[in-house]
Amino acid sequence: MGEIREIGAGATKLGARAMLELRPRWETTDAIVDIIDTRLRPLGYRLMGVFDGSADEALSVMGFRESFTSAWGRHIYVDDLSTLPRARGRGYGDALIGWVKDEAKRLGCEAVHLDSGVNANRAPAHRLYMRNRFAITSHHFAVEV
Repeated sequence: MGEIREIGAGATKLGARAMLELRPRWETTDAIVDIIDTRLRPLGYRLMGVFDGSADEALSVMGFRESFTSAWGRHIYVDDLSTLPRARGRGYGDALIGWVKDEAKRLGCEAVHLDSGVNANRAPAHRLYMRNRFAITSHHFAVEV
């Protein structure tokens, strides 16, 4: 199993290719780095990566933030969880979920929350979440404006 470590500001590029797999709308790794470092980190977003000894970049990444809402109390919200295609099926997603559950406990949070798309290519991610005891607790509604 790889080593899980935080990817701080200034090192975001180490997780950018894995993130781009999940968020292709940003088109380039430079755009992902800019979004994370200038827009998300100031709001408390943190980025974790799984590294192995042979890779300079993260094979899998998870972006999350601690939050408090009237609906969920104090919790961690996982915005992003993605693995490079060549590294899938090695347990990196499970390792990151285990890590964030431990981090939530350490921070005094009540739960870890995330949303996932419903299209067919997300089925492996849904199996990952269910295997890690996430429950489907709501519907998410959105409208473009």
